[in-house]
Amino acid sequence: MAQRTAVIIVAGGSGTRCGGCLPKQFRLLGNRPVLARTIDLFATTLRGTEIVVVLPARYIDFWKDFSARFEVPAHTTVAGGEERFHSVKNGLAALRTNPELIAVHDAVRPFATPEMIRHVIAEAESTGAAIPAIAPVDSFRETDGEGSHIIDRSRLRIVQTPQVFRADWLTEAYRAEFDPRFTDDASVVEAAGHSVRLVEGERTNLKLTTSEDFDLAEALLAMQADQEATDSDKAHLQQANAE
Repeated sequence: MAQRTAVIIVAGGSGTRCGGCLPKQFRLLGNRPVLARTIDLFATTLRGTEIVVVLPARYIDFWKDFSARFEVPAHTTVAGGEERFHSVKNGLAALRTNPELIAVHDAVRPFATPEMIRHVIAEAESTGAAIPAIAPVDSFRETDGEGSHIIDRSRLRIVQTPQVFRADWLTEAYRAEFDPRFTDDASVVEAAGHSVRLVEGERTNLKLTTSEDFDLAEALLAMQADQEATDSDKAHLQQANAE
């Protein structure tokens, strides 16, 4: 990429909706922690990038010991805060480099592709702020005191991460006081007066939240392994034919 991009991976939640005794970001997925897979993704997509991982304070030492078993790429850890807003703010303060762009990503989205990440970064280079989003396929209804009514889903988008911003825009935006309307980084940047460009996301860019999500994730891993094996067989066959 033409501009240096730092990465903040937000893993500050407790993961209680998924069940189990550990937060979901530490759960094994294909014999590797979810968080490790997410760090792998950015370390290979953006080689040499600075990666800051925001964790619940009580799990920082646990992660240092746990991650040592899996040869996880280099990263810095910092304690999160009460809300996601505070966690990202702490992540920004922990950056040691002086990047031109900053990508913020959910730790429990290990299936984002390098192609999509590069696309979002390229759009942020051009416009200053870009986020991936997909159109919903379900129908939606809005409820009120008199019942409910249908919503035009063609106007709705499901927001994903990584969300990428000019570093100066994001840093300045996070100097604001917390507002409950801040649901993601884009909402913070928009509140500071900047426009955010939507980029086509990916339906496989799952946010692992429930135990059912992990079942689907294991199936995705199996499909990826099958595809890699098929691609490898084709490459060997082509090489053999060439010889």
